[in-house]
Amino acid sequence: MTNGLLETLRGLRGNARGAILTEPLWGIPFNLYAPYASIYMVALGLSDSQVGLVTSAGLAGQILFAMLSGVIADKIGRKRATLVFDILAWSVPCLIWATAQNVVWFAAGALVNSVRKVPDNTWNLLLVEDTDPEDLVHIYALAYIAGQLAVFFAPLAGLLISRYSLVPTVRGLYFLSFVMMTTKFVTMNAMVTETRQGRVRMEETRGRSVIALIREIGGVGKQVLATRRTVYTIALMTILSIVIMVQSTFWSIIATERIGIPDRHIAYYPVARSLVMLAFLAVIVPRLRSVHFGRPMTMALAAYIVSAVILVVTPAHGYGLLLFSAALESAAYAVLANQIECLTVWNVDPQERARIVSLAHVVVLTCTTPFGWIAGLLSEHNRALPFVMNAALLALCLWVVRRLRSAASG
Repeated sequence: MTNGLLETLRGLRGNARGAILTEPLWGIPFNLYAPYASIYMVALGLSDSQVGLVTSAGLAGQILFAMLSGVIADKIGRKRATLVFDILAWSVPCLIWATAQNVVWFAAGALVNSVRKVPDNTWNLLLVEDTDPEDLVHIYALAYIAGQLAVFFAPLAGLLISRYSLVPTVRGLYFLSFVMMTTKFVTMNAMVTETRQGRVRMEETRGRSVIALIREIGGVGKQVLATRRTVYTIALMTILSIVIMVQSTFWSIIATERIGIPDRHIAYYPVARSLVMLAFLAVIVPRLRSVHFGRPMTMALAAYIVSAVILVVTPAHGYGLLLFSAALESAAYAVLANQIECLTVWNVDPQERARIVSLAHVVVLTCTTPFGWIAGLLSEHNRALPFVMNAALLALCLWVVRRLRSAASG
C-alpha cells in the first residue's frame, strides 16, 4: 500500500472510519455467496431468461427507491436511513434466498433487496459529506480495498461445495450473511454521526410532506440537464451499470455452462480478481489523484473491452484465458469505479447532492432494468452474446468520456 493510502488510513476519523473499518463484515459474506448466486438459481430449476428476469425485477424495484433515497436521506437523516434500510435491503433478503424454492422466492428476495438504493446513497453521503474533497480518491480506494480483502474468504465456499454440494452450501452461506451483515449495520451505526449537511437538510425538510419533497425533484432534474458535465457523468454511470449487471449475473453461467469450469472452482476467480484489483487500488489508483480523468478512463475502458472479447473467444476448459480475462476486467474496474465515484462528487452540486444522486440512480436503473431480461434471452441463444453486448456498450463509453472531457474543459 502506498504511503498516501497508509497516511489516509492512519488519519481516518469520524464517519469515514466507521464506514471503512466495518466494510469487511458486509464484504466477506457477500463475496462468499455472490459467485454462486446465479448458478444456485439454475440449480434450483430457473432458466437463463428467468435468472435475467429476476435481476430485472430487482432493478425495477430499485427505480422507486432510487427516486425516494434523496428524500429519505434528507427527511430522516443519513445515519438512521443507512441502518434501517441496510437491514431491510440485505438482512431480510438473505433469509428469503436461504430458503428459496423457485423463481417466485428469488423475485421476492430481489424486490426486497431493491431498497438497497437508499443505503447506497446514504452510506456514500456519510462517507463524503464531512470529508476533505482532496482525500476522496484515497478514501474511495480504501473503501474498495476493505471490500476486496473480503474476497480471500471466497475459496472457503468452494471447499464447502466440494463436501456438501452447491445448494446446501449456498443456503448456509445466506444464513451466515444474515448474521454478519446485521452485525455490520449495527456496529457501523454506533460508530458514525449525522453529517453537517444531513442536519441542515433534516431541519429544512421538517414539517414538509414526502409528497411535497418528491414534487421538487422535477426542479432538480432541470438543474441536472442544464449541467453537461453532470449529464455525461450520469451517462457513464448508466452504461457501466448495465455492463456490471450483465457481468455479475452471467459470468458464472458462461464459465460453468459454456467453458466448463467446475462449480467448486468458481470462487478462485474472484480471488484472482481481487489480487489484481488490490494491486491497482494500492499502487495505480492513488497516483491518479492529480491526473485528469480522461486518460486513465480511456485506457481502462479499452482494457475492459479486450477482457470481454477474450471471454467471448475462450474455448472449453480454457482456464488460462478465463483467468487473464478476469484479471484484465478487474484492473479496468478498479480504475473506472474510483474515477466514476470521484466524478459524481466533483460534478454534482454539494447542496443538492442527495437529491441529484438519487435522481441519477433513477435514470441509471430505468435504463439498466430491461437489460437483465435482454441479456438472459441472449444467453439462452448463445452464452457469449451478453458479453458481445458489453463490449459494444463499453465502446460507447469511450465516446461519452471524450464528450465529458470537452465539457469539463469548456
